[in-house]
Amino acid sequence: MIIPNFIKQSSTIGITCPSGYVSSDRIVNAVNIFEAKGYTVIKGNTIGKEYGYFAGTDTERLADLQTMLDDATIGVILMGRGGYGMSRIIDKLDFTSFVKNPKWLCGFSDITVLHNHIHAQYGIATLHSPMCGHFKPETLNEDFIKSFFSILHGHSFNYYTAASDFNKLGECEGLLTGGNLALMTHLIGTKSEVDTNGKILFIEDVGEYLYSIDRMLMQLKRAGKLDNLKGLVFGGFTDLKDTDRPYGQSIEEILYDKIKEYNYPVCFNFPCGHQDINYSLAMGIKHKLIVSNKGAELQCNL
Repeated sequence: MIIPNFIKQSSTIGITCPSGYVSSDRIVNAVNIFEAKGYTVIKGNTIGKEYGYFAGTDTERLADLQTMLDDATIGVILMGRGGYGMSRIIDKLDFTSFVKNPKWLCGFSDITVLHNHIHAQYGIATLHSPMCGHFKPETLNEDFIKSFFSILHGHSFNYYTAASDFNKLGECEGLLTGGNLALMTHLIGTKSEVDTNGKILFIEDVGEYLYSIDRMLMQLKRAGKLDNLKGLVFGGFTDLKDTDRPYGQSIEEILYDKIKEYNYPVCFNFPCGHQDINYSLAMGIKHKLIVSNKGAELQCNL
């Protein structure tokens, strides 16, 4: 994997909205925080733009992201939010300039499409990270926000989680990949499909029915995406729903049921995903996963 250049305190951060609508108010805190730290901020034309559910038409969102991909002065592109819309424009983006001058592409949720497309097609690392709504004065000193800046500046970062009865013990090393479960299943059969062979896979999701989580995991399993992993990290599975007739398993039981036959280490409840505490993960970069009776540690050695 190619690692984009790490940034400096004077680097430029571009903010664009390639998916769902983002109000101008939603990015104010992020812009203020970045500028107070010494970064230059370029705000895309899609901020505050509305076209139904989306932050502008497909053409407008495509043009805004393309402009930032092509701008050699920008070192980081932070997506305003996720939602839906990236898969509508991904095949029309021209990555020629980006490949010559890689920069950090940051976000999560629907941005899983972009992460995995870049990994599959160009072998360039990206950052699964909080988006604008997470950057607030009251979160500025939180470790999960510090992880964002730490990685972008090229500093190694270690993550720790509490023990879980569902964890599978062991150690492994491998490139980290993955993202949102619904988006990863959505990408199967496309040129943006996630390659999990020999890697540590990270999975999270939000707002799904329990049976839907089960179905999507079965899709990953049937597609062979769980067979040859080095390790597996389950992040947040938040705001889940059940049917009138209960599914009959907790989310932990659903997840464990799909991986119980495998011998690689598995970590549950990693603090990353659609939740208040959302750590940044350097996707496409080698990590070490250690799962013991005391808990789990994920080491990112840049």
